[in-house]
Amino acid sequence: RQEFKERHIPGASFFDIEECRDQSSPYDFMLPSESHFADYVGRLGVSNDTHVVVYDGDELGTFYAPRAWWMFRAFGHKEVSVLNGGFKNWVKEGHPVTAEVSQPTPAVFKARLNTVLLKTFEEMIQNVGSLRFQVVDSRPEGRFRGTELDQGLESGHIPGAVNIPFHSFLTETGHEKSIEEIQQIFREKKVDLSKPLAATCRKGVTACHIALAAYLCGKRDVAVYDGSWSEWFHRAPPRYKVSELKRNKA
Repeated sequence: RQEFKERHIPGASFFDIEECRDQSSPYDFMLPSESHFADYVGRLGVSNDTHVVVYDGDELGTFYAPRAWWMFRAFGHKEVSVLNGGFKNWVKEGHPVTAEVSQPTPAVFKARLNTVLLKTFEEMIQNVGSLRFQVVDSRPEGRFRGTELDQGLESGHIPGAVNIPFHSFLTETGHEKSIEEIQQIFREKKVDLSKPLAATCRKGVTACHIALAAYLCGKRDVAVYDGSWSEWFHRAPPRYKVSELKRNKA
């Protein structure tokens, strides 16, 4: 937020995922209610007819922006894009920036949750046995394997999940890789984009990179497990937490 106050793209409003979430949930960044989301984005001047472009200032180029992109899509908004390369490349390329505070005109936004794009804990538990859909985990390899601590949580992964760290889809400059490169990444991990797919991570943020990458390849129905590892760690039975560290200790 401080960086945004200091400089941002002219006309941009600040979308705070810390604020636009279910604040009653014990897990970070869970989706807010339809009314909460509608009220929040309406105050930012977004109506159902607005083409929204999201970006963030992360040094990687893109980190939180795909989460905002997915949230808009989850609540039924179709005209939403991610600024390729993020704010750092916008600045690097010499485009205008400002510290001027935007004063958006409040708008009416009607939100309707598209449950196709969302997976719950119960659905993820059932899938361990049924394998109805593929699961891709976007966290770093060490956290996926269980060999690296995950901010106070024991790490590991959901049984059957495949690991594709989200930065795999980004170039060194922070832009999205080409569609051909992205398709190759999925193929190498034996992820079939013609079949159902859900994405997970730690808090439901970088999982949205998986959804975005698949979307660029023409697959527009990737679901995100909103609770991700933060919820799974606290609610799933021990046998459903795969960890090399635990195996090595046994």
